[in-house]
Parts: sequence; structure tokens; C-alpha cells
Amino acid sequence: MDDALDKLATPCYLINLGLLKKNLEVLKEVQARTGCKILLAQKGYAAWSTYDLCGQYLAGTAASSLHEAKLGNEYFPGEVHLCAPAYRDDEMDEYLRIVDHIIFNSFAQWNRFKAKVQGTSRQIECGLRINPMHSEVKTKIYDPCATGSRLGIITDQFKPDALNGITGLHFHTLCELNADSLARTLSVAEKQFGKTIKQMDWVNFGGGHHITRSDYDIDLLCQLITDFYKRYPNLETIYLEPGEAIALNTGVLVASVLDIVHNEVDIAILDASASAHMPDVLEMPYRPNIADAGEPNEKPHTYRLAGPTCLAGDVIGDYSFDKPLAIGDRLVFGDMAHYTMVKNTMFNGINAPDIVLYDSAKDEYTLQRRFTYDDFKNRLS
Repeated sequence: MDDALDKLATPCYLINLGLLKKNLEVLKEVQARTGCKILLAQKGYAAWSTYDLCGQYLAGTAASSLHEAKLGNEYFPGEVHLCAPAYRDDEMDEYLRIVDHIIFNSFAQWNRFKAKVQGTSRQIECGLRINPMHSEVKTKIYDPCATGSRLGIITDQFKPDALNGITGLHFHTLCELNADSLARTLSVAEKQFGKTIKQMDWVNFGGGHHITRSDYDIDLLCQLITDFYKRYPNLETIYLEPGEAIALNTGVLVASVLDIVHNEVDIAILDASASAHMPDVLEMPYRPNIADAGEPNEKPHTYRLAGPTCLAGDVIGDYSFDKPLAIGDRLVFGDMAHYTMVKNTMFNGINAPDIVLYDSAKDEYTLQRRFTYDDFKNRLS
């Protein structure tokens, strides 16, 4: 392990700016090759201290709430896009002051806010979210096209004669998938909504594109986008809004061993929590990688790793190590920049991890944020 990591207080999220820049350069290449625009979906990654860097490569941000929209407007140069299942009446005026695109999830929502949007002095593009009901995502909780999904307008609910004021369509059907999944989705979406696409100025392909993954087929993605432009010469812009691809493999979570107990198996209690600090471990669920660790019994010493909260199921998983773990040992969990900071909690009063930025060009670590009791207290009253 890098000796510098031993000097960091734990737990901490550590973002490598050099790796982040590498991802951004890949996304910049896709934009240059195709003419599409890529947005940062803040639901996956919202470390705004890196927005200046991201803004040098991406066209803007995608928000799903007022707070995300405000964050993107305040810290990220470029466009602010908004897409949510429904909007509150008491927030719409503030949205209209800061967003450039609003996607409505139903015709009812569009009709409810149409007059207000069109009455504003700012030019705001309005779109509808469609649902082609084509499932590529295997984990149901993350499948926008699952049976009974509330996300998007299905074809038999679509009203082609009620599009006055609508300039674009949005669909989001993917999660951590390759370009072949987008190819199949486009085929279905065009069969259902192709006539409407011919009337639009822009289409948003949503997120879930794992573009910066090592095995991602970038050439196929670029071909799909280029061919789509050719089939629909009316389109001015195709948008993509990945969140995970921006921060994929750019950060880690560094944790320390607090205690070791035994109950049929050896159990290492860490200062990092699955429940509070990496909730997708329980929600997805999945088993995060740990530097220099193996599968259970692969290496000589196997431990169940667990968090410090009172939740009985606050368990990260079983791992094996070359040497016995000791109190104070550091463990480095991989790929922890996305869907961690944006989803973590202070359940049980457990503090949120520090946020540390690592500038690989200067070999410098910067403590960007340390959370305190006041952060916990001020969430409630």
C-alpha cells in the first residue's frame, strides 16, 4: 500500500484526479467523434470540488432534484438538465430560474406546468421521458423498464397529438451496460417512437453507459450515435448522461480495522460501514474489491468484514488475506467514487468519511471535507 495512505485519517473517500481526468478524456473523445453532448449525472457522482475539472470536458450536468439542479448551476459550467418522476408546485419557479432542459415523466405533469414554463423569460427546452419497455438490466431494482415501472411514458399511453411545446425525448433504460445493450434499446425505441423522433430537436439516451470501462465498445457506441444522426437529420443534439462512467475506478474507500472478534468465523470490525458508507453493497447487492485480498479461503487467513453500526446486517463480505489482520490495519476498497458519497448516511450517528483529493501530477493529497457532529445534528431538529 502507498505509504501516504497510512497517514490519512479513516474512513475516507480518496478521489484520484489523474484517473478522473483519464475518464473525462475518453468521454471527450466520444463527443468529438460523434457530435453528441455528454452530461454529468449527479445522482451517481456529485463531488463538486471536481466540477471545474469535469467542466473542461463535459457539456453540463443532469439533475433529478432541486438540490442537484442548484449544485450543477452553481459549480458546473454548461447546461443544466432536469429529469424527475414528478415535480413539486412549490419548487417549479426556482427550477425555471436555473435549468435549461426539463424532461417531464407524464403528459399530466407537462400539462400541469406547461403554461408556467412557457411563460418564463428564459428559453427552456421541454422534453418527455419515454419508456420502450425493453429490459436490459438484470437487477430489478435498477431496471427502469421493469414491469410496473413509474419511469417514462409507455407507447400505449403516448399522445402524438399533444406535443406542442415539446422539443425532445428522453429515455433511460441501462445500468452498467455495454454499447450492445444500447443498440438493442435503440431498435425497440425507434419502432415505437420513431415518428415522434422525426419531429424532435434533441434526444437524450440517458445513463447507464459504462463508457470508461476497459472492455466497453466505444467504436460501437460512436457508430450508433453517428448512424442515429443520419437517420434523423432533424436532430440538433444527442445527449448522454452517465454518472458512473465519469467516476468509474477513480476513487477508493480507505478503512481501518477497529477490532477482531470470533463467532464461528473471524470477524473484523471496520470504521467503514456497508450500510452507511457504501449502501449499494447491501442494496445491489455486490462484493467490492479490496486491494491485496482474495475470495474466502483463497489466501491463508479469511475474515468476515463488518461495519461499526448496530445493524446486524452491516456486513461487507468475506475476504482472505496473506497475513492475519491486526487492529489498525488499513483496507482499501476499490471503485468507491460513484454511488457512495451521494448515497451515504449518518445512520447511528456514524460519521461520514472524509473526502480527500489526490493530485497524481503533483503527488499531493488534499483534505477536501471533514464531517462533524454539526453535520449530523443539523440533519434533524
